[in-house]
Amino acid sequence: MTTVQDPEDLTARARIRDAAIRHIGEHGFERATIRGIAESAGVSLGLVRHHFGSKQALREACDEHLMKMVRRLHDEAATGLSAGFSPVAVMGPYRAYLARALTEGGASPLFDEMTGIGERWLAVADRERGEAPDVPARARAAVMAAMALSVPVLYPHVARAMGADLSTPEGERLLMRTLIEIYSRPVLSPEAAAEARAALG
Repeated sequence: MTTVQDPEDLTARARIRDAAIRHIGEHGFERATIRGIAESAGVSLGLVRHHFGSKQALREACDEHLMKMVRRLHDEAATGLSAGFSPVAVMGPYRAYLARALTEGGASPLFDEMTGIGERWLAVADRERGEAPDVPARARAAVMAAMALSVPVLYPHVARAMGADLSTPEGERLLMRTLIEIYSRPVLSPEAAAEARAALG
């Protein structure tokens, strides 16, 4: 993946945001402090308050930055996967923050963003398939977002069970191939799916 540095990432505001992502990832939102974030960023407490005002506003800026990364990955995937496509490398620095936010009840904007992206993908897939689904795209997209976000939350367990270091190119390639396999090969046959739907009523 070719990474073009965002001009914002050269600023003190971006350094503070990145420090907050690391600090909250390590300590959780409630235990994280503005002072600790300022020390991690190498700036004054006053500068953090000048740029963000409050810890909540800083968390919102962190969430917005993650959404920007997700949109960037989505846009690249939409143009066709390339050999350099590396979502694990792009999202790696945010994994601890994301896991904390999701388990502590945060990251709602990010979850909603991913659900919206999935809903748009499913709308296209449904039109191409021609067969009307039984469940609305929004509901399916929400479950797909939850499944996708469970990987960073359960990252150590996933890596251990797969027997691979997912932070390496080989491990990431295995993860990507696994996801393609899961989404391209139905687990249930049409007959088994029909029986399951009938049983649900």
